[in-house]
Amino acid sequence: MKQRLLISSLALLLAFAGATAAPPPGHPAPDDALRLMRPSGEARFAPLTRSGRVVQHMDANQYTYIEVDEAGRRTWLAAPRTPVVDGSRIRFPDGVVMGDFYSKLLKRSFDAVIFVRAVESGGI
Repeated sequence: MKQRLLISSLALLLAFAGATAAPPPGHPAPDDALRLMRPSGEARFAPLTRSGRVVQHMDANQYTYIEVDEAGRRTWLAAPRTPVVDGSRIRFPDGVVMGDFYSKLLKRSFDAVIFVRAVESGGI
């Protein structure tokens, strides 16, 4: 149910954004973002090949923003709202990178955010 709401909200947002302007440089095209959130075929079951330690996280609407440390390299993720614990390990797949991302709700800029379809507890 939450995933359908997320997909519907994203589709509506992308439809509106697509009607007004093209995405800024470095941002995925609306069709790419839709494929990320609603993958078809085997992409839906893509392995969670990346892992790291949660440095910090914050929830905003349907997303959980997670700063993850991957072997000394810090990266921000955005995933469908997921309970995570700071200091825990998570696994996640590759996703769509959005550079110079600004969250109006968080009133915060990110150098880059990787939008992923899911995160799971655990990892190496």
